[in-house]
Formats: sequence, structure tokens, C-alpha cells
Amino acid sequence: MDQFPAPPYPGLGVPPPARAVKRGVLRWALAAAAVLAALLTGLCTLWLIGYETGVVPFLAGLVAATLPVPVYVTLVLWLDRYEPEPPWMLAAAFFWGALVAVFFALIINSLGVAFVAAVAGDSVGESYGMVISAPLVEETAKALVLFALFFFKRDEFDGVTDGVIYAAMVGLGFAMTENVKYYGMAVAEHNALGVFIVRGVFSPFAHPLFTGMTGIGLGLASQTVKGWVKFLAPLFGFAAAVVLHAAWNASARLTSAYEDGAYVLLTYFLVMMPTFFGMLLVIFLSLRREGRVLREHLRPDVLRGLITEADYQSLCSVFGRAGSTCRAFSRGGYTRWRARVRYNRAASELAFHRSRVARGIRTRGAAPHEVEADYVRQLYRLRLQLEGK
Repeated sequence: MDQFPAPPYPGLGVPPPARAVKRGVLRWALAAAAVLAALLTGLCTLWLIGYETGVVPFLAGLVAATLPVPVYVTLVLWLDRYEPEPPWMLAAAFFWGALVAVFFALIINSLGVAFVAAVAGDSVGESYGMVISAPLVEETAKALVLFALFFFKRDEFDGVTDGVIYAAMVGLGFAMTENVKYYGMAVAEHNALGVFIVRGVFSPFAHPLFTGMTGIGLGLASQTVKGWVKFLAPLFGFAAAVVLHAAWNASARLTSAYEDGAYVLLTYFLVMMPTFFGMLLVIFLSLRREGRVLREHLRPDVLRGLITEADYQSLCSVFGRAGSTCRAFSRGGYTRWRARVRYNRAASELAFHRSRVARGIRTRGAAPHEVEADYVRQLYRLRLQLEGK
């Protein structure tokens, strides 16, 4: 890289102010309590599943459900090109779905089915559980963490792509734990192959797809200053998640009741697949929008000397970013690769922050100019690190 002057930002050489110790201790304590509570609910869920299926089927279901998860997670994260989300937020979304959402859904659904079955009979209770209770309760349980991230970490919730990524992580976590139960029961009933084909081959992304509707709604709400859109988009997204989930479960219920697989196949090809490809189209359009945001809001930094023209071109291209990180690793190993990844991320954060400010969207925390100055400091220091200074 060429020599470059320090950009004309006030306070560039001054480290950002340290947070109060008490506030940091309180946050760590709350985080530790939340982790312990999630682990406790997760253990309770696994115990309930194991009690229902038996030890050997439970272990078989646990292995079959968890083995493909890293592949699914990698495919989801591959979509998050321009601004990779913080690992702790992705982990929080995944484990909320896997540990907490499943626990509450299992308890509430079981109680509801037992009540309806006692009043109207087992058949009605089963239909109620699959078509009404499960879609509403499960999508609500999964959506809670999405709304929490949306309201409390708005600076990390920049649009539709982010909404789909977080929703997919919640859905994958939920599906993993739920599959432990279904695979375990299938092993106990000697029907493992059929259940694996339906859940593991044809519909591994069912839960991410359902909850992705809520993520799209929240993503649209994050991009607007119109109050009615902020209010209605998440509601319509959540409603679409419940309806889509109910339609899929209804087809499975009809197939079970009439022993006719046509219901599942019709729903799969006429509803699920078009919705899946529609979501991919939405993600593609969202990524194009993010590319335009980067090109527009990082151009001034090229003129100021903070970013070189070569870096600007690579930052605004998915393939350019991949190439720059690969070159950084080949030339300087993990340390340089890590610095390049952080540099790319800081540049994206700066561009999306400026885009929010330009559209009149305000987030909690520091003033906009302070947030921008912090991102500029990060870019400046990381560029020095990449140059070996």
C-alpha cells in the first residue's frame, strides 16, 4: 500500500473512552445467568426427549440430528458476505432455538394437546397440536430472540439479509433439537429411514424457512423510517411464518390420517419450494442493495486517503473480499488474515452506519458522529497493521 495521511477526523489518535467497570460487571453477570438458564432448559428438554424415546433411540437421534448441523450453518453463513454478524449474536440465536425455544414449545404444546384431547378426543387433540398449536407456539418462541436482537442491537440488524441469517440460525437450532426427538422416536418405532428422508433430505431448512419470514419482516422494518412499515412488516412476516408452518404441518397430518403422500408432495412442490426460491431471490436483491450502500458511502474515504482505491474495489465486491482475505492469509498467516477480516467488517459497519444516518434512522447509544469516529479509528489502525507499521 502507498503511504497515506491520517484522515481529518477529530480524536483519531485518542482511544475510545472506557466503559464503567460496574456496568461491565453487571452485563457479564446477566450474560452468565442467561447462559446458565439456557443450559438448564436445554438439559431439561433433552431429558424429556430421552425419557419419551428411551436411551438408545435418544442417542441415535442425537447423533443423526447434530452431524449435519455444521454443514447447514456453513451454508447459511456463506450468504452473509458483506457484513458478517458478531459470532456471539449468531451463537445466541442458534442456542436460543436449540435450548430455550424448544423447551417452551414442548411444554406449552404438550399441555395444550392434552387439554384439547381430554375435551374433544385424541384425534382432535393431535390435529390441534400439529396445525394450530405448534405453528403458533413454536414461531412465537423462535421470534422472541429475533425481536430482542432487533430492538437491543439495531446497529447489527441492517436489513433483510441480517434478518434471514439470524432467523435461519434460530431455525437450525430448533430443528436440531426437535430432530433428536423425531429421529429417536423413529428408531424406536423402526421407521428411521422414512423420517430421515422427510426431515433430513426433503425439509432440512423447513424451520429456517418458516422463521425466515419473520426475519424478512424485521429486516424491512430496519430499513425504513415510516412508522406503519416498522409496525406492520414484522407482524406480516410473523403471520407468514405461522401460516407457512401450519400449511406444512397440515399436509403431514393429512398424509398420516389418509395414508396418502400426495398432500405432502403437493405442499412441498407448490408451497415450500416456491417460498424457498423466493427467499433466495430476496436475499440476492438484499445483497445487491448492500453492495450499492458500500460503493456510495465508502467513496468519500478514498478521497480522504483512509481507504485506497484497490481496497475500495475489493470491499465493494463479494469476490474481491474473498480474494483480499485469501491473499492476507498467504502473505501473513492467521494474524494478517484476522486483521483483513476485521478491516473488511469495520468498513462495512461504517458504510451501513452512514446509510442509517442518511435515512434518518437512529439507534441507541453514542451519538452518530462518535460512532463514525470509532469506526474510522478502527480502519486507520487496522490499515497500519496490514502495512506492518
